[in-house]
Amino acid sequence: MDHSPETPSADDSHGAPIDFAKAIRSYIRIGLVLIAFTGITWGVALIDFGSHALNIGIGLAIATFKVSLVSLIFMHLNHERGLVYKVLLFTVIFGAAMMFLFVLAFMDPIKAAVVG
Repeated sequence: MDHSPETPSADDSHGAPIDFAKAIRSYIRIGLVLIAFTGITWGVALIDFGSHALNIGIGLAIATFKVSLVSLIFMHLNHERGLVYKVLLFTVIFGAAMMFLFVLAFMDPIKAAVVG
């Protein structure tokens, strides 16, 4: 039997056969971890850790972990080329800069210098 190049096959990009049962188990495991961390987020929201900033930091850390799992596993970014990671690094730097500007606006150092 001759297979044409258009014929789909159950091979990955390196020619090795894909184990679909293993992939499905992996997706189910990651889904359960995401559901568990959603429950942890709800539990953490009910606990007061002493400061509002610490509560937000813990929530952001959990959210960062969850979004990393979603992007790496479900969006298949763990198999991408290096350019994708460079673009994502730029996005992280941009997001951190926006958070820093938000903190500066909240603190308003210019108004404190003029009034003080």
